[in-house]
Amino acid sequence: MKTKQVSEIQISYYPNILEDFRVENSQKSFELFLNEWEQNTLEMQEEVKLLLLNRNNRVLGIYSLAKGGLTACIVDVRIILSVALKCLATGIILVHNHPSGNLKPSQEDIKITEQLRDGCKLLNIQLLDHLIITRQDYFSFADEGLL
Repeated sequence: MKTKQVSEIQISYYPNILEDFRVENSQKSFELFLNEWEQNTLEMQEEVKLLLLNRNNRVLGIYSLAKGGLTACIVDVRIILSVALKCLATGIILVHNHPSGNLKPSQEDIKITEQLRDGCKLLNIQLLDHLIITRQDYFSFADEGLL
């Protein structure tokens, strides 16, 4: 009789908290992401990133979630939440760029924010914000009362 082999799942995470960097508002998040973003693709290709935070809003890390084309990027809420759980994050900020320079959220942006907000509630993770960024400015769902 042949024994079936089952894959072993391994989870590894090596936290490196930025001790003196605490996210206090959307402006600070925007500045952090603008420094971390590849400037050559900011106005060329849509990307989605995730800022992972501890209970004190100290940065645990940034996760590059997806790269898309000129006008869209596929975002899977399950992957976002699995990354947050794996990092033991208690707060997250979703960020994506609009290469067009238009900061107005699309219907898809609003829909994914609502889905992520609902998923976060189930897992006791705070969705602190969703930012849409360009090289010069940003749109904050939290600041606009959309969370």
